[in-house]
Amino acid sequence: MRGAGRAAVTVVLVAVAAAGCTVEQRGGSGSGSGSGPEGKAGSALAAVDSLTVKGRAPKTGYARERFGSAWADTDSNGCDTRDDILKRDLTDVKFRGGDCTVASGRLTSDPYTGREITFTRGRSQIDIDHLVALSDAWQKGAQQWNPSKRIALANDPLNLLAVDAGPNRSKGEGDTSTWLPPQKGYRCTYVAGQVAVKTKYGLWVTAAERDAMKRVLSDCPDQALPKGGNPTEAPSRFHAR
Repeated sequence: MRGAGRAAVTVVLVAVAAAGCTVEQRGGSGSGSGSGPEGKAGSALAAVDSLTVKGRAPKTGYARERFGSAWADTDSNGCDTRDDILKRDLTDVKFRGGDCTVASGRLTSDPYTGREITFTRGRSQIDIDHLVALSDAWQKGAQQWNPSKRIALANDPLNLLAVDAGPNRSKGEGDTSTWLPPQKGYRCTYVAGQVAVKTKYGLWVTAAERDAMKRVLSDCPDQALPKGGNPTEAPSRFHAR
């Protein structure tokens, strides 16, 4: 009977492979390179194992507008999201016409390169990066969301960081398996941030992405999983197509 059971399992697996199907997994429950060190409770490494593992969905239908207009004031503080992040991440901030519009400032140590960068509005070398790129999110669950949740993700401070424009633009829509910051000392913090966003919003990861996350975080197994940010639903006054 044991031999017959093994044969039956083999037939099922062959049939699945022939049909081109993929088996959905939970993070570390698979075998092979997905296994590895486990972090303590509350760590980013431990959280990786809670993420759903699936293949990347097609990019069909993606547009930035699916996540609402850029930099919506979803926290209703009177300032747009971009200026909120500039105020949070820059030093020596100066404003134009009030306390919202950031006219200038300094990024004293860019997370991606370690460089000091001066910010001057209109001639900026600083971008606001989505740690989890919106197109990546679209292909890993966000296309199934209601617009309010997509708007929330696009404007959540947990998913946003002021950085050097050059490396950010080379990142494109990359995930952990395809792009990491040039500054190696920031990689644990960067990957922990991506894990936090994907955990908070229920986005899935590919197997290659999961494995890359675990490789980076195995060097810092006690790296805490970031918390906070805005609610996962934007106020009803905001709309996306």
